[in-house]
Amino acid sequence: MGFMSFAGRVLFASVFLLAAYQEFSEFGVDGGPAAKALKPKFDLLMKHVSSHFGCSAPHVQMRHIVAGLIFLKGLGGLLFIFSSSFGAYLLILFLAFTTPFIYDFYNYDIEKPEFMQLFSKFIQNLALLGALLFFLGMKNSIPKRQKKKVTKAKVN
Repeated sequence: MGFMSFAGRVLFASVFLLAAYQEFSEFGVDGGPAAKALKPKFDLLMKHVSSHFGCSAPHVQMRHIVAGLIFLKGLGGLLFIFSSSFGAYLLILFLAFTTPFIYDFYNYDIEKPEFMQLFSKFIQNLALLGALLFFLGMKNSIPKRQKKKVTKAKVN
């Protein structure tokens, strides 16, 4: 059972690790294609936030955001392989913030081809998020092993 659990965690984490590796290899000076794809969505979010809060949002370079996302995916995936709750929380943090932001199917008309692509990726990320929550729930529901105290008989 222990090997099956480990193999499952490796396969699950490979989704995040391979994506982080690909983005890291394409990173370059400006953040690569991930930064270019993220820039218009991030600008729209900052415009929306600044209009609701009445103050201007601080300027953040896209390559820093992409580097942070690569770090979250990479470190979270590595720690998750070794059954770390902290790794699962990092991956949950990544998915919770990026899924509705990157896969914004709700900004497209239902007849557009982009809608179905974004919607299916959104649902896939929700499934990954659900699997991580299930992992944490199962990990916390199993009682930790208690060390048995060995009592020695007194010798008179």
